[in-house]
Amino acid sequence: MTALSPASPPTVWTRCWDHPGVWDKTFAPQTMVELFEGAASRFADRNLLDFMGRKYRFAEVADAVRRTAKGFQAMGVGKGDRVGLFLPNVPHYVAAYYGALAAGATVVNFSPLYTVDELAYQVEDSGTKLLVTLTAAALLPTALKVLEGSSLERLVVGSVAGGLPKLKSFAYRLFKRGETAPLPQDPRITRFSSLIANAGDPDRPAIDANSDVALIQYTGGTTGTPKGARLSHQNLSANARQVNAIDPDVSREDRILGVLPFFHVFANTCVLNRTVANGGEIVMLPRFDAAQALAAVTRTRVTAMPGVPTMYQALLDHPDIAKTDFSSLRVCISGGAPMAAELKARFEAVTGAKLVEGYGLTESSGVVSVNPYESGGRPGTIGQPLPGTRVRLVDKEDPTREAAEGEPGELVISGPQIMQGYWNRPEADSESFTLLDGGATRWLRTGDVATIDDAGYVRIVDRLKDMIAVGGFKVYPSVLETILYRHPAVKEALVIGVPDAYRGESPRAYVTLDAEAQPISGEELASWLNGRLGKHERVDKVVIRPSMPKTMIGKLDRKALRLEIAAEGLG
Repeated sequence: MTALSPASPPTVWTRCWDHPGVWDKTFAPQTMVELFEGAASRFADRNLLDFMGRKYRFAEVADAVRRTAKGFQAMGVGKGDRVGLFLPNVPHYVAAYYGALAAGATVVNFSPLYTVDELAYQVEDSGTKLLVTLTAAALLPTALKVLEGSSLERLVVGSVAGGLPKLKSFAYRLFKRGETAPLPQDPRITRFSSLIANAGDPDRPAIDANSDVALIQYTGGTTGTPKGARLSHQNLSANARQVNAIDPDVSREDRILGVLPFFHVFANTCVLNRTVANGGEIVMLPRFDAAQALAAVTRTRVTAMPGVPTMYQALLDHPDIAKTDFSSLRVCISGGAPMAAELKARFEAVTGAKLVEGYGLTESSGVVSVNPYESGGRPGTIGQPLPGTRVRLVDKEDPTREAAEGEPGELVISGPQIMQGYWNRPEADSESFTLLDGGATRWLRTGDVATIDDAGYVRIVDRLKDMIAVGGFKVYPSVLETILYRHPAVKEALVIGVPDAYRGESPRAYVTLDAEAQPISGEELASWLNGRLGKHERVDKVVIRPSMPKTMIGKLDRKALRLEIAAEGLG
């Protein structure tokens, strides 16, 4: 790790929320078991889950959690063992997640979209011995192959139909047989129903909130091999409480649309943990489908709907939006990717709800900053730091030095939600943290280039690794993308650098078009864009594509685009 040079007093942004007693709030150590059990005790008769119309009260979920914990312990799961969740948003996830933590285990999240190789790699890397999944045809065959070809020892397998209302469950079993896979007879495989067939009286291992790892959450691997962030009980519980602390409506009716996948850190904090802590209700959908999401908004009268920009765009594009009742919806938090100003304005106009941008990382348990809900904050920024969070800028080339006054710098973060480090990656820890204030504080390096204004609003300029070197100048792709989004024909946009014999690199734009806009060619778009750019920023071309690669949560995937373009020979 490196320490900040004592050249000048550091500029650290902490006071950012205009609610007295909130911005400087502290968060006492709390285990995730304490967070869940405390909520279950206070809100026992409230509904916690709505899964496709079937309601589960806090007391019912707490009973399932205790039974799951006991079942895991009966299978030999103990303190620090890794329990993997290979699940979409279903009730089994909630029981297994909190149940594993109550048993003293560490949860490892796996995306249901993983291939056999991807799942096997992370199972081996994390040392996962037991994996929880479903009989779904999209999941079970993959899990079975990993069971045969890795060090994985046990599978616990649930049924999707078991979590549905009775009539829907019957219909699912009757008509959806092609969407399930047969469960083989194997002593290594246990049905979820058998796992929880017990008295629900688990042992209570001692858990240290600050040092014990609750979750190993793998990064998306945008800069190489995915790494597992070690998130402690305190990291996760503090982040849930931080998000609740800035909500001016925290005491009002709280019903959140849970369409973001729980296996992703954004939803894990903003949908699952913070809603449990607040005694709210989660309207769960197994995956994002615009029609189902819009129907759920009307049916359940949700008050909040976190998502990613592509999700909000898909909702606006769906014809059912015209008949959707948004009157209950108060706030939507967008994360994962920059939000185009035009998309924000259109969504707010159609729904009447506030759509605010936030920012977070896997390494920060989910959330670092958010725009204030009531005012909407400052469009184009990622808002202000959460209570208890400090942010500052360091030199882009040398993280041991402050960024020059008035210049963009790499954003670094300190707070109770910042991970302990990476799983079995000490060399990555040394690169990802820097010691500032004479070595007194460890700060997480984000890799994002940012500016911070006098009110503490943070504006991300770009990723350090995404900057394009054009003849000695640095070009920020996000600047060009922001301008492209102003054109009425542009629906999605990404800018990457491509080799250039003279300039080293040239910016090149890739876009998809709005089907209802006037037809336009790539050449016309390039001319329009370049007329609004400095000479060194100008793109060599604009390529129109039928679609863009996206990550598992719907974020535009710059890394995948680069790989596709390389395979196409820069076409």
